[in-house]
Order: sequence, then C-alpha cells, then structure tokens
Amino acid sequence: MLNFERTGNGKETLVLLHGFMENISIWSDMERHLSKDFSLLKIDLPGHGQSEILAEVHTMELMAEEVKKVLDDQHLVKVHLLGHSMGGYTSLAFAEKYPDSLKSLTLFFSTYFPDDEEKKQQRIKSYRIIKDAFAHYARAGVPNLFNPNERDILEGKIEIALETALSTNNSGALACVKGMVERTDKKHVLENLEAKILVLAGKHDNAVKTDMMIKHLPDRTNIKSYILDCGHNGHWEKPGICAEIINTELLHNLPKKLVL
Repeated sequence: MLNFERTGNGKETLVLLHGFMENISIWSDMERHLSKDFSLLKIDLPGHGQSEILAEVHTMELMAEEVKKVLDDQHLVKVHLLGHSMGGYTSLAFAEKYPDSLKSLTLFFSTYFPDDEEKKQQRIKSYRIIKDAFAHYARAGVPNLFNPNERDILEGKIEIALETALSTNNSGALACVKGMVERTDKKHVLENLEAKILVLAGKHDNAVKTDMMIKHLPDRTNIKSYILDCGHNGHWEKPGICAEIINTELLHNLPKKLVL
C-alpha cells in the first residue's frame, strides 16, 4: 500500500498526486487556501516519499493501479483527482482505467502529450546521472522549473523544492523516469471522459509545452483551462490563486469579492 495522509472533513474528497522528485509535503502552501468543503487525500507515489519502489519501471498505469488500491482501502467510490506533472500523467492513466471513479480530473502543470523524441532521448541520457550523481541531477534541474523572472522572490521555495527532490530515493526516481519515457498520448482520455476536466498551466513552464497543450485541448463544455504567470510549480509559486481556481471550478465556490 502506498503511503498516504488524509486531512479535513469536507464532503468532497480531493486526491492529490505529486510530481517527479516530490512527495505529499509539497501541498502545504496550497492546502491552507483550499475550501473546507474538501477532504484531502495526499498520496506518495511509488519510489517517492515513504512509498516503496515496486518495480524496475514505474509505468503510469502501474502507479494508477496503486492509487486505486488506496481509494479502495479508504472506501472512496468517486473522487476529485488532481495530479502535478508526473502525478498528472498518473491521473490520466487512472482516468483511462477507472473513469467511473472520477467526479473531476485536474491536470496541474502537466500534459496529455507523450514525450517527443527529443525529450525521450534526454530522459534516457539521464539514467546514468540519476543512478550515479543524483544530487547533481536534482541541483541542475529543479531551479529551471520555476519562473525565471521571479527567481529572486522564489529563492526560498526553490530551496524547499530542492530539499524535497534530494530526499527522493534515486532508484525510485529512475524507475519513474523509465516509466515516463513509455507514456502514450492520452488526448483521447480528455475527449471521452464525462467528468469535469480542469487544466492549470504555467506561462513560463519549461517542462510542459503550454501553448501547444492548450491549443489542442478538445473543445468540450466539461473542460476549463487557465494559464498562470508562473513556471512548473504553481503549488509553490501561486498557491492561493491555484486554490481559488480549484475551489471555484470544482465546487463553484466563488471568492467573496466576486460574489454579487
């Protein structure tokens, strides 16, 4: 069973899946802004946080199956599911396998596109570095995931993100990188899922091709998208704004200043 933590007593369950080299601690800034109507279920994905490594390759489908086991253990039949980056890839795999378990799907600074060939080669070349020089890999990559125009004011958050990354088991990280390389196109999931779909993206996100992703979103009434002036880590860069969007779109809770 994956490590998880439940907080709150709200009527609606929001499941939070972190990204690569993260764990359940990343939600602390955003959690305080989320509506009390949510009960939160934060899960450590395989090989991250306190969850064990399960295989040599952590495919998104394998991780989705493990998430489903947690939901079943907690007797949760239908939930709101939000995934950051790799957590978003896992959420798409979950939506494909268990669509009837979802009230909503939120892609949080993530994408439904698979890696292009260039990105796949970058990941493959990183295998040895992750195995033999993981600290160097984390220190080189983490700062680039934040808005370059706000590096000065985000310095503290970058340090937290780096500490979180360095606490990750390098073998667990490697298993997930191998799984991300194998990802397939999941646009059909967005085209067919009946649940509400919410997309939050960053204007300065170096890990996601935001413009292309937004441009090719299916034109459906159940899909809403927002582009924020931040990088890849909205939970650290714009936690209050991200939470307000989630509250409004998933619960129809408008901020007080907007209520007429």
